[in-house]
Amino acid sequence: MQESHFLRKEVFFFPAKLFFVKNETTRDEVVSHIVRSNRGSLPLLEEELHKTATSVSRRHLARLVDEVFSEKPVTDLHGITDHNGAPVNTLLIEPLIAHAHRNRLRLLVAQLVTIQGHEVMVWNDRKGTRWWASLKSNGGLDRAVTELRDVFGPGVILIPHGDIRLRIDDAALPEGLEIADYLHRPLPFTPGAWVEPDATETHAHLDQLEAESIRIIREAVANASKPAMLFSLGKDSMVMWALAKKAFWPEPPPIPLALIDSRWEFQEVYQVLDYIRSEPGTTVLVHTNPEAIEKDVNPFDFGSAGHTDITRTQGLRQFLNLERFDFIFGGGRRDEERSRAKERVFSLRNEHHGWDPKTQRPELWNVFNTALPKNHSMRVFPLSNWTELDVWRYIQREQIPVVPLYFSKTRPFVERDGALIAIDDDRFRLEADERVYFEPIRFRTLGCYPLTGGERSSASTVADIIRELETTRVSERSSRVIDADPGASMEQKKKEGYF
Repeated sequence: MQESHFLRKEVFFFPAKLFFVKNETTRDEVVSHIVRSNRGSLPLLEEELHKTATSVSRRHLARLVDEVFSEKPVTDLHGITDHNGAPVNTLLIEPLIAHAHRNRLRLLVAQLVTIQGHEVMVWNDRKGTRWWASLKSNGGLDRAVTELRDVFGPGVILIPHGDIRLRIDDAALPEGLEIADYLHRPLPFTPGAWVEPDATETHAHLDQLEAESIRIIREAVANASKPAMLFSLGKDSMVMWALAKKAFWPEPPPIPLALIDSRWEFQEVYQVLDYIRSEPGTTVLVHTNPEAIEKDVNPFDFGSAGHTDITRTQGLRQFLNLERFDFIFGGGRRDEERSRAKERVFSLRNEHHGWDPKTQRPELWNVFNTALPKNHSMRVFPLSNWTELDVWRYIQREQIPVVPLYFSKTRPFVERDGALIAIDDDRFRLEADERVYFEPIRFRTLGCYPLTGGERSSASTVADIIRELETTRVSERSSRVIDADPGASMEQKKKEGYF
């Protein structure tokens, strides 16, 4: 009886051991297929295993794949994060789903997974169905992304999740595939490939404009006791700063940069600010009106006039009174807006920083009057005689980096009062039944993002923008909500002390 019992125990344990070995073998096969796969999915993996006479159920295979990838597919878009673990702009999730459904687009979540030292691009839909492609076997991320498009065809929106966020922007995207990077915070700014030199055009008049602007900058600094340069980080500011560096080369300009921060700038503007701060010899001063912080002043509750008055006008006056700057540079141009067309290059301001058109000094034959009465200050506009087209041609010639917002890219926005207003962060307030669009737009001018309208455009390089401007008949500030508000018009605000 004992011998028979002993034999029964052996028979009982042997199949369990066999199952364990078989399970490990199957897992190793799964890993091997995944890291070698040009195009992988659960059904394709099942077919490959059957070719090797490996018998495994679909459910068990799915569990093994989850183990190999160490996590289940991300199906709830609210759980998407960037490379730092920061959440996406959840305000855009439901509008993006509606947009995809309306236009019959496929939403896929993309991740990078490392398996036994091999990088694998993994993507899945909202049902949890997963596909993958080995970067080593495929020849890198570019090829893996192309493989994705080949699987599904055009009409795919790819949402990066985790570390792939850092690399997907550099991938060569095939036509018909879009990266929904607008859900994430923008990456740190680096001068991109938007600026290409134009070898066919010399534009000799730019030399004249450059010389005139450098002369103005030098003359203002020579007469100033404490100069400063108002710096919005827009294209005009970047050109003016480039001119200042030329004016005092090889020394850095003896002019601090001053930003009046409304706390409602575009996120990409703040990224460029960090870039400028890193430049050797550059001093950047940032001022925010404490009242704006205390009262949480915003464009939605206070309107364009109230918001701009507290954050911009009062904030600027506070800053100037605090720092006691006497000559303050600005990037205004006469072609921008009619009140700026009235203003002199050297514009005298009273003790309250206000502008009086009746006290404008003549500037015949480019002779500038730099004399300052007591308690007065001077606003200086080195780019007065430039046009928008001149600015962009100079950016192209001098290879000046600018905020990427000027270039066309798919961005989320709403049409509000005839303006295309971008949803730049999760503070934006959608009105009832307001539709969110996801289309290529760009900006010709920058300000507080809820008050700055974009325009539909395909101009994605400086050369494209120049070609576009050569035929346009619409002012760049026509999209500024503030300029359409009579109570917040530029001329009125200049009289109140704004720039």
